[in-house]
Amino acid sequence: MSSNHEMSVNSVIKQADFIESVADALQYISYYHPKDFVDAMSQAYEREQSAAAKDAIAQILINSRMSAEGKRPLCQDTGIVTTFVKVGMGVQWDKTDMTIQEMVDEGVRRAYTNPDNPLRASIVSDPAGSRKNTKDNTPSVVHIDMVPGNHIEVAIAAKGGGSENKAKMVMLNPSDDIAAWVEKTLPTMGAGWCPPGMLGIGIGGTAEKAAVLAKEALMESVDIHELMARGAQTTEEKLRLDIFERANSLGIGAQGLGGLTTVLDVKIKSAPTHAASKPVVMIPNCAATRHVHFHLDGSGPAELTPPSLSDWPEITREVGDDVRRVNLDTVTQADIEQWQSGETILLSGKMLTGRDAAHKRIQSLIESGEGLPEGVDFTGKFIYYVGPVDPVGTEVVGPAGPTTATRMDKFTDLMLEKTGLMGMIGKAERGPATVESIKKHKAVYLMAVGGAAYLVSKAIKHSRVVAFADLGMEAIYEFDVQDMPVTVAVDSNGVNAHETGPAIWKVNIANAKA
Repeated sequence: MSSNHEMSVNSVIKQADFIESVADALQYISYYHPKDFVDAMSQAYEREQSAAAKDAIAQILINSRMSAEGKRPLCQDTGIVTTFVKVGMGVQWDKTDMTIQEMVDEGVRRAYTNPDNPLRASIVSDPAGSRKNTKDNTPSVVHIDMVPGNHIEVAIAAKGGGSENKAKMVMLNPSDDIAAWVEKTLPTMGAGWCPPGMLGIGIGGTAEKAAVLAKEALMESVDIHELMARGAQTTEEKLRLDIFERANSLGIGAQGLGGLTTVLDVKIKSAPTHAASKPVVMIPNCAATRHVHFHLDGSGPAELTPPSLSDWPEITREVGDDVRRVNLDTVTQADIEQWQSGETILLSGKMLTGRDAAHKRIQSLIESGEGLPEGVDFTGKFIYYVGPVDPVGTEVVGPAGPTTATRMDKFTDLMLEKTGLMGMIGKAERGPATVESIKKHKAVYLMAVGGAAYLVSKAIKHSRVVAFADLGMEAIYEFDVQDMPVTVAVDSNGVNAHETGPAIWKVNIANAKA
C-alpha cells in the first residue's frame, strides 16, 4: 500500500523542478561537449594527415577542454534551443498555470541570463520584418509527445545558426538513391556548418515530419565505429555506413580545408510515408555539438554529472619558427601580397568587428552620403566577423569565435571599394564573386576556426565598442589581439584554400583506396 502511494506521489512533477532542470541543462551543454563527441574528435585528430585539418581539430579539442575547465561557452553562438519533451500519460503537475512551452522558455530565460555564465541571446522576433532581438533567447522550439509511463524524458540541444542554415530538404522519387543525394549535396553546403560534425537525416513521413526526425536524430550518441565493427543489420544501418563512407571520401575535411574526416557520424530516423513520396531532410551538427538528456520522476530536478577532465586528450599546438607573425597596426599592402593561401598566420594588433546588421547599416550610411560614424575607419584595417558573448569577471570579452563569412559576401565589394578595408576574418568559404572581388582589390580573407571561440577569446587583450552599440553583440568593436591564429583562406591572387584543399584530399583519399 505504501509503495503504491509512493509511486503515486513520485508521478507528480513539480513545475519548479522542470524549469530548473532545463536551465541547468542549458548551462551544462554550453561548456561540456558530450564525451562520445570528444572521443570521436580525438580519434579524428589521431587519424588526420592534412596539416591544416589536424591543426583545426586540435584547436577545437583544446577549446573544448578550456571551456570545460572555465565553464564558459564552447562557441559564441550559444544557439537556438530545441527541446524534445516526452510526457508520460500518468504524469501529474503540481501547478497547471504554465504550459510546457512556457516552462521550457522560463528555463531558457534563466540559463541565458545567468550572471555567472551569460549566454548570447541570438533569437529575433518578427523574422520577416524588424528582426528585433528578444534579449533572453526565447522563445525556444519545443516538440511534445505523450508516451506511456509516469515520468518525463527531455532531450535538449542548443543549435548554432551556422550549421542550422545548412539544412537541406528534398522530395525524392521512391526509387531515388538517398546516399547519392547526400554525396551530391554535402559539397554544396560549404564549411559554414563547421565540420567535422554529425549528419542527422530524417526520411519519410511528410516534409515537416522528416525535418523533425532529422533534428531528433542529432540527439543520439556517436557510435558509427561500433556499427562498423559489428556490421550493419538493418536498412538504416546499411545506409548510415554508405553515407559515412561517401561523405568522408569527399575530402572536405575539418573547417572545409581538406582532410580525412568530414563527418563523425551519420544518424538516421525514419517514418512510414506516402507511396508516391520520399521526403528526406539532412541537418548537420557543428563542432559545437551541444545536447543532453534527462528524466524527471517527481523526486526532484535532474542531476547532471560533470564529466572528468581526464576525458579530454592532452593536446598542445606547437607554433613553429616559420609561422608568419603579423602586426595589424603596421601591416602594408605589400606585406599581404606575400601571404600564400593555406598559410598559418598569428595576428597581433587592432582590428574592427562587424557582422550582418553592422554591414547593412554601413551600406546605408555610405549610399546615403552620410559616411561612417566617428571612430570607424577601415582604411588599411581588417574586419573580424564576430558577435561575442558578454564578458564575466576579469574577462576582456567572452567567447568570440568567427561567424560564417558567406553571409557578408553581398557587402564585400562595397567594403573593399569604398572603405579602404584591407582584409577580412571569418569562418568558412567565400562565394566565387567575392573571391574575384578579393583578387581585384588585392585584399585577403583569413579564416579562424569555428568551434574554438573560448580559445580565440584568450588572444583578445582589449575590447571596446566603437559604434552601433544598440545592435548588442552585432555592434562594431575594436579588438586588440595577440597571436590570434588564422589561416589564409583566399590570398591576394584569389587562390582559395576551400577549393584547393578538398580537391587535393579527395584525390589523396581515392588514391589510398585504389
